[in-house]
Amino acid sequence: MAYDSNNIFAKILRGEAPCIKVYEDDQTLAFMDLMPQADGHVLIVPKEPAETLLELSEAGAMAAMRTTRRIAIAVKKALGVEGLHVMQLNGAAAGQTVPHIHFHVIPHAAGSVLRVHAAQRADEEGLKAMAERIKASLD
Repeated sequence: MAYDSNNIFAKILRGEAPCIKVYEDDQTLAFMDLMPQADGHVLIVPKEPAETLLELSEAGAMAAMRTTRRIAIAVKKALGVEGLHVMQLNGAAAGQTVPHIHFHVIPHAAGSVLRVHAAQRADEEGLKAMAERIKASLD
């Protein structure tokens, strides 16, 4: 299947749709998930147009993993959580809801239960405040 250049992440990357940015470099963009599974849920999107990890170039994959690691460290530091889920889904059958390769960093405290994936939109002001906390923890 051909890459859909009108998916929401492609629009965010082109500046045609808003996001609450946490980090950006030449190859990746990290922003708050609008429907987070936990407070502090961040998405990392390679700027390369690819639907799944299998279609992403090796250079794009390396850049995405580098940014994912950096964001994971910042989320853990900012929130003081004991653990993190780092997740990447490939294809609708695996639960991928946006057809653009992306990684999830989801903080997880012991005993907590994650919210359902892509089920409920979070408060925008709360997301902005969380983004600032995470940005302040970036090294």
